[in-house]
Amino acid sequence: MKYQLEIMPKAARDIKTIPKKDVVKIIEKINEMMDGLKGDVKRLTNFTPEYRLRYRNWRVLFEVEDDRIIIYRIMHRKDIYRLGG
Repeated sequence: MKYQLEIMPKAARDIKTIPKKDVVKIIEKINEMMDGLKGDVKRLTNFTPEYRLRYRNWRVLFEVEDDRIIIYRIMHRKDIYRLGG
């Protein structure tokens, strides 16, 4: 299943704080994920948003609604679950 991507304003601001070389790789991983949730994707328990994508020390928190992936935050792993979604 091919998903459409929606990026929330906080996630767009998060991207600006991440080093460029990591942003390129994170975007590649997001593009892979859009074709059937491939990659290092995990469903989170007792946490909102419901899913996370992992790339090295970076985490992308997102939800899936019908045929859309909604990205809420993209942050370093030490901060994301504390400040998170």
